Amino acid sequence: MERTNAIPGGGRVTRLTTAEIVDRLSRFDGPPEQFLANLLAVQCQIGPAQAGAILRAGDERGPEVLAVYPGLPEGSQAPVWLAQAAEACPKVMAGGTTAVRPIHGPDDLYGQPARQNLLLVPLRGERAVRGIAAFLLDARRPEVVAAIRERLELTVGLLSLYEMRLLLQRRQGDLRRLRASMETLAAVNAQDKFKGLAMALCNDVATRWQCERVSVGFLKGRYVHLSATSHTEKFSRKMKLVQDIEAAMEECLDQDVEVLYPQSPSATYVARAAAEVARHHGAGQVLSLPLRRGGEPVGVLTVERSEESPFTVEEVESLRLASDLVTPRLVNLEEHDRWFGARLALAVRKGAATVVGPKHTWIKLAVIIAVGFLAFTIFFKGDYQVEGSFVLEPVKQQVVPAPFDGYLEAVHVEPPDAVEGGETVLAALETADLRMQLAEARAERQSYLKQAAAATRDFKTVEAQIAEAQAEQVAARVDLLQHKIDQARIVSPLTGRVVSGDLKKRLGAPVKTGDVLFEVAPLEALRAEMSVPEEDIADLELGQEGELATAGSPDRHFDFVVERITPVAQVQEQENVYKVRLRLKDLDPRMLAGMEGVAKVYVGRRRYLWIWTRPIVRWVRMKLWI
Repeated sequence: MERTNAIPGGGRVTRLTTAEIVDRLSRFDGPPEQFLANLLAVQCQIGPAQAGAILRAGDERGPEVLAVYPGLPEGSQAPVWLAQAAEACPKVMAGGTTAVRPIHGPDDLYGQPARQNLLLVPLRGERAVRGIAAFLLDARRPEVVAAIRERLELTVGLLSLYEMRLLLQRRQGDLRRLRASMETLAAVNAQDKFKGLAMALCNDVATRWQCERVSVGFLKGRYVHLSATSHTEKFSRKMKLVQDIEAAMEECLDQDVEVLYPQSPSATYVARAAAEVARHHGAGQVLSLPLRRGGEPVGVLTVERSEESPFTVEEVESLRLASDLVTPRLVNLEEHDRWFGARLALAVRKGAATVVGPKHTWIKLAVIIAVGFLAFTIFFKGDYQVEGSFVLEPVKQQVVPAPFDGYLEAVHVEPPDAVEGGETVLAALETADLRMQLAEARAERQSYLKQAAAATRDFKTVEAQIAEAQAEQVAARVDLLQHKIDQARIVSPLTGRVVSGDLKKRLGAPVKTGDVLFEVAPLEALRAEMSVPEEDIADLELGQEGELATAGSPDRHFDFVVERITPVAQVQEQENVYKVRLRLKDLDPRMLAGMEGVAKVYVGRRRYLWIWTRPIVRWVRMKLWI
């Protein structure tokens, strides 16, 4: 089949077959806008179709029209068929199949078939439908519409073929850029000195990208210093050219962006210094690329070309890739080729920048706290104290024994009751038997006295003396019984507190003479006995002072003085301890014998580091024998 067709933009109209038209379109490598326009023109001629459009799925505002054939006048309203295609686009994309919809004109009668039809062909991508191709068909019969539909569906594949060709071209461009960058890297890596490497980089870039002049500079302090320029072995920083290039480099480094002059109208960077280089030194095109290490700009690569050879996007990307690949080695050699003092100053500067810079805030805060804490422990002193447990005990205590054999009748006190000396009755023994014995003894004494009086009247001197002697013997027994009866009320011998003798549970129990019933200690005579571990006993001396607190009142501290250190160790809870006697300076009425707590003896002022590490140091010395 032959048709008289022409590809728009292709020149004069020639007589081409459909196969030749499709072949030319499949080899088209122009921009996407022109390809879409040509594709629609060819599709409308092959169909044939009166008009066509390509729509892409858009946002909430609706589909986006990419191309229309024939073209619409600027500012004109969209035709009815295009509006209906945009309205049906989401549904056709969701269904994924070609749809045909009738287009009724204003002159069509009601019930009469539509004179035109709208053909909607989905455009499939790799994973989903991306848009549709809409065609206005001037055909009524279904068989004609089906034939046109078949031809147009076949031509839709040209769009996917064009996209694959574009992707291939992009990948080929990427490979070309990578190859050029790797060749540049290989060329400069042959140098082992910074000056040679910088010169090799400038010369290679100038040759490979047809540049008039290529310069590289590095940041030193607050300013950029020119390090090398292409095909120039020696230069002076006093030269106007060098100063202008350094100004352009500083302009690029301060903004940390690529600076291209002439800049596009949409550019947001400043290019005044680059413009000065281009106007005064013969280069119409100036491109400056920042050299970064660790995300921070450390230098600039400036490339100059004539005005007739503007930089393309592909060339800019190639230069960017080459500079990124070369920068690590370039920076490394630039630092190591300095003399020792400069390297040391740079290391100190980097360390100081790391310390005072804005990065790693939490790590720095932790280090500052750790260093401050270490300095505090080294230079500041605190109270070194020896700590140990203690128990309160009376200085002296009075034992109250049973005065005679008997039975407990009453108990009036229990620990820790306070008692008054000579007044408080502690307990009482039963006296019923003693009182009966006392009455019997008194009666017996009266009998002997009567016998003595009768013998005296009868002048029986011997019998009278015997009766008086027996009366005196009975009188002594009466006195003994009366004494026992008086002692049955056991009275506290001194003022203080009962420290032992809980006898209320033993009422009526027998007691023997000398059995300890109570122990009474004076209030003003308490002391503490402290248990000190053997590793700390060497730090204690007589006369040292400290504080103690009982378990019952930990918020109240009482001062004491070390009074005695027992020289013999005792085993307490499988540990050797020494007993240290403490004399209390102040007494509290609530302090009772037997109370326990913690005592701390003040030894002296020591550095906190010595205090806190002493147990570890002592253990290490014992293990390592140092």
